[in-house]
Amino acid sequence: MNIWQLPVFLVLTSNVSPFQFGELFQYVDSHQQEYVETLRDWVAVESDSSDMLKRSDLHQMMDMTAEKLRAMGGKVELVDIGEQELPDGQKLALPKVVAATFGSDPSKHTVCVYGHVDVQPAKKEDGWSTEPYNLTDINGNLYGRGASDNKAPVLAWIHTVEAYQALNQDLPVNVKFIIEGMEETGSNGLEAMIVAQRDTFFSNVDYIVISDCGWLSRRPALTYGTRGNCYFFAEVEGPKQDLHSGVFGGTVMEPMTDLIGILDTLISPSGKILIPGIREAVAPLSDEEWKMYQDIEFDIESYKNKMGVDQLMYSSKVDLLAHRWRYPTVSIHGIEGAFSGSGSKTVIPAKVTAKFSIRQVPDMDPAVVKKQVTDYLHSVFAKRKSPNKLKVTMIIGAKPWLADTKHPLYTAGKAAVKRVFNVDPDLIREGGTIPIARTFQDVTGKSIIMLPIGGFDDGLHSQNEKMSRYNYIEGTKLFITYLHEVAKIKKTPV
Repeated sequence: MNIWQLPVFLVLTSNVSPFQFGELFQYVDSHQQEYVETLRDWVAVESDSSDMLKRSDLHQMMDMTAEKLRAMGGKVELVDIGEQELPDGQKLALPKVVAATFGSDPSKHTVCVYGHVDVQPAKKEDGWSTEPYNLTDINGNLYGRGASDNKAPVLAWIHTVEAYQALNQDLPVNVKFIIEGMEETGSNGLEAMIVAQRDTFFSNVDYIVISDCGWLSRRPALTYGTRGNCYFFAEVEGPKQDLHSGVFGGTVMEPMTDLIGILDTLISPSGKILIPGIREAVAPLSDEEWKMYQDIEFDIESYKNKMGVDQLMYSSKVDLLAHRWRYPTVSIHGIEGAFSGSGSKTVIPAKVTAKFSIRQVPDMDPAVVKKQVTDYLHSVFAKRKSPNKLKVTMIIGAKPWLADTKHPLYTAGKAAVKRVFNVDPDLIREGGTIPIARTFQDVTGKSIIMLPIGGFDDGLHSQNEKMSRYNYIEGTKLFITYLHEVAKIKKTPV
């Protein structure tokens, strides 16, 4: 049995703080209930960015965030990023982005922390055991929508600055915050804001830290890569209106049949992508990566139990991790226009639209993937000799992000994890997409690290999302320690 299989209370008692961090850590421990209550206040705000009727709640959440940072003496600005145009042509104000600065010592590094305070939709009737917007503490787990994604990590960074201030200790680095309210729906307006402020707010930033991710197991982790996402609509249109299958069935070539037929050519039952050129563009798995995956803590049986399945597509840990993180995948998400209500309806839909995505990895390019998918589906469709019309559209083309694990930011991360948790972190990648990481990298040219504190079982985007009190409090200590480690990085003269 290793340390991560021990009960949480044993892990807590075995954690010894180095002397130089003792006072800061003691402050965090003595204020943990206050931190939980602040999280409770934040979770209570239904900042669902996908629900236009809750836009006022989202504005309130941004104001609360700004006021919290102002009360700490930060230089805070609420940056207007414009409006969002709805499908009906109506325009709605986007939530302002919070930009805050603590410290401006040119002799110190400047670290910019990115986070978001909007959340996914949640209702009790969706299957929650507790009220999703009422933070509920059960056996040390803090249940509530947004608790892990991403309100507790944002607050942990804020508590980090607060602890230094309360003890009259200088921050070892200058700290900036960029906190948005539209991450869950695509970060509308944020890229333009980053471009506009590249030579102002970001001009003196040395490093960017993102904590919008989680651990793979009970072992702490540092994240160094995410997959991109190419999201497609494939529309097949035939008759001018829906038809009765008894009257017209057998006499027309049905759009749904065409659509199902071409979707079946995207991927094989074993998971092999059949679109020419996709697999050939993927960077091969190196021996170093294979060894890294082999050493990562990952329990296959727990993974299966978490999803409620009896069989996975691969049986080895390395194959599973590689196909989860660094190989592309095709997923079919739904069909619009098809009958989907309860009961029976003998209809032939006149127009149907499939929604599918391809998670992409280095060295794939969204523009190339768009052409490959479009050309392939049209060629497959042509072979059906159907009179129906096919239209393929790519609506998202987010690039993958990959960092150098030998960069000093990761050296600092390893040292911080070792100090706080007394273990070496796993170096992991995320199968999902965090487009803002690549945006920061491309626009600002700054180095980025993903430093997660969320647990592997937090249930992000799902029912019963939670952040454990342990991860929340010890995560704050991790951030405190990380700033000290970053301060040790030799500053390059300008």
